[in-house]
Amino acid sequence: MKTLHISFATLFTAFTLVQFNDPDPLLWIFMYGAMVAVCILAVFKLYYPKLMIVLGILYLIYCIKLWTGVSQWMASEDKAMLFDDIAKMQYAYIEESREFLGLSICLIVLALYIWISFRNKKASW
Repeated sequence: MKTLHISFATLFTAFTLVQFNDPDPLLWIFMYGAMVAVCILAVFKLYYPKLMIVLGILYLIYCIKLWTGVSQWMASEDKAMLFDDIAKMQYAYIEESREFLGLSICLIVLALYIWISFRNKKASW
């Protein structure tokens, strides 16, 4: 499990580092940075379910806010534009869809850690 936690921490560190060129870098550095902290704490078997639930709720609320952009991307004919660097400047929904996907990854990892914390007797409520 330690390898998984370190892998997640590395992934979210990479996500954090690429946010410096984002139009709203502080928001995303905080979001991904919080995930780095959660993953590093998990390496030491420290789980804080209340913190993870609060983060999950915040991320879910932001996902709902971004849903309009995701639905526009899903309705578009060229789904590959999601991976096109120029398209993100042409269509706001591309950036919103990318942000949604990043938050979805965060939510999946948080759900895993919340589940682990319920099974773990060392969870700090």
